[in-house]
Amino acid sequence: MKQDIMPVGDSAAFFERFDENPFHRFIGLSVAEIRDDHAVLRLTITPNTPTGIGGSVNGGVLATMVDMAAVGAVFSKAMPNSIPAGTADLSITYLRQARGEWLDARATVIKRGRQLSTITIDIVNDQGTLCCSGKVLYAMRTA
Repeated sequence: MKQDIMPVGDSAAFFERFDENPFHRFIGLSVAEIRDDHAVLRLTITPNTPTGIGGSVNGGVLATMVDMAAVGAVFSKAMPNSIPAGTADLSITYLRQARGEWLDARATVIKRGRQLSTITIDIVNDQGTLCCSGKVLYAMRTA
């Protein structure tokens, strides 16, 4: 069975495939920016966006944003002989309710190792207010 693996270091393919994913389309998540070791994903808030306490964006949606922005940052830079192995660890701190017309998840790779990369992620609203912060360890294996 052939595995369908997102190409690491091919940001054009990442843009194309990410935005066409049915789940991402359902929640309103799209790629806003990709460059080496950095990604920004935007969640456009609509009446269909899953909500939590007081009508703010659901915490599970925010955790998804953290995870997917981390993947975008890792995949932004070519890593010869590496195959994605998935998220090894994810933490998120909810600082305040996430509200606005949109939210951005800004991810930066702070350390890229042979097997694990460490990525920090901030989620800000359309006013620039920090709503959440996260950290992801993303695992790779050798081809």
